[in-house]
Amino acid sequence: MADQFHFHPDRYLELVRAEVSDYDLLQDLIAREASDPLPASILDLGTGTGETLERLARLAPDATLTGVDLSPEMLERARALLPRATLHVQDLTAELPAGPVDVVVSALAVHHLTDDEKGDLLTRVAARLAPGGCFVLGDVIVPDDPREAVIPLDDGYDRPCSLATTLELLTRAGFVDVRVVWTRRDLAVVRASTRP
Repeated sequence: MADQFHFHPDRYLELVRAEVSDYDLLQDLIAREASDPLPASILDLGTGTGETLERLARLAPDATLTGVDLSPEMLERARALLPRATLHVQDLTAELPAGPVDVVVSALAVHHLTDDEKGDLLTRVAARLAPGGCFVLGDVIVPDDPREAVIPLDDGYDRPCSLATTLELLTRAGFVDVRVVWTRRDLAVVRASTRP
């Protein structure tokens, strides 16, 4: 996204809400999908300041919380918000924290990867999930109608793909019950499960 929020942890919410008008709805939908049924363990990819993980912690107060993000500054904010979470400074192309976990979530982070990197990440996510676990992704997509691409993007840093490509990558990674929860313009929330 045009103003890279990891450089501004103190202004993250203000900046992201200015560029992503449906930010809070996206977060609410991710939390709803990821908390049904209530998970015992949650891994958040691209934790940032902890907004997604904090919403899930409220819904699943006994869950083990783990998050990863490339920005130490963003994770410092998340640590203040989620003192019981285990947070790792790392890139999404690195090995994921040990599993299995019941739920993996990601909000507005995976679109920074190339399609090949997305496919690799999704394969690793599927391997970290417990049998019957779920992955909930809320992210920027390339809409079918170019007029619906309203979120400003930064060439070379933002690499969204179409919803169809996202669904194909999830299926190729071994997920089952891959379904679109919600889409509006250039945003989507998708849920996918591992075999029981």
